[in-house]
Amino acid sequence: MTADGTISIRVNGEHRRVNAGISFADLANELGLDPARVAVERNVEIVPRSTLADVKVEDGDEIEIVHFVGGGDGEPADNWTVAGRTFKSRLIIGTGKYKDYAQNAAAVAASGAEIVTVAVRRVNISDRNAPMLTDFIDPKKITYLPNTAGCFTADDAVRTLRLAREAGGWDLVKLEVLGEAKTLYPDMVETLRATEVLVKEGFLPMVYCSDDPIMAKRLENAGAVAIMPLGAPIGSGLGLQNQVMIRLIVEGATVPVLVDAGVGTASDAAVAMELGCDGVLMNTAIAEAKNPVMMAAAMKAATQAGRLAYLAGRMGKRRYADPSSPLAGLI
Repeated sequence: MTADGTISIRVNGEHRRVNAGISFADLANELGLDPARVAVERNVEIVPRSTLADVKVEDGDEIEIVHFVGGGDGEPADNWTVAGRTFKSRLIIGTGKYKDYAQNAAAVAASGAEIVTVAVRRVNISDRNAPMLTDFIDPKKITYLPNTAGCFTADDAVRTLRLAREAGGWDLVKLEVLGEAKTLYPDMVETLRATEVLVKEGFLPMVYCSDDPIMAKRLENAGAVAIMPLGAPIGSGLGLQNQVMIRLIVEGATVPVLVDAGVGTASDAAVAMELGCDGVLMNTAIAEAKNPVMMAAAMKAATQAGRLAYLAGRMGKRRYADPSSPLAGLI
């Protein structure tokens, strides 16, 4: 159990934090389900429906919840959850570098993204009629994820997010604290310090970090609701340069892991998802494409394809050929 009184579990394959002492019936209600109409399995053991209100969820539980649905009604849902909030799309996109807000909004629609990152900047008081992002991307329909882009100290990052919460009431935020301007590599000492402060103040930080499994676990233990290791430097488009380390982070985490930074094209997004990441975040790869809206659609398809490939389980790699057709009975 963490200092905030929550425990970590997996529900239907998704990481989730819930209050310690919650019953299975309360968990079902929290998920919008009727406890009388579901079957629950904990750690491969059935929890009798008659006991759901009495049996408590425990830290580390692997939980499956099933119910009956009509056959032939399309593909099953493959949602993911962060800080108790569930989303269908595993693609998060940014709102910078587009030629205008209209193009940004079209890219969001093409991507199917339900979350966009937004930078916190001063209001343009010299031109109050200047267009605003909210005029094009409705925060009632798309979740805004305020970030601390451009912050190089923990104090600046915390201050920025305090202002964001005051402006829009947001507590789910993206934290990044940069070390220096050339690489935009995260300063992990300052990042961890900022995470600890934000969690104490009730924020739910999704944290941009280095590809270090040890530091990723420290961030999780500090209360980060998602771990977001870089695949390559921000805006570089180099693709995932560190697949082994990202896989280790995924294997060790009990909160969602999303690749953040370095994606350049659709195949990079697919690789991130094939590694078992819960999602992928990108901005430049879409905004600086020759056709941003078309690239957004490509990223949507790649993210979905990578996720399906991960769930399917790829074949093993072999050193030598293995014939697809049987050799027995060969003419």
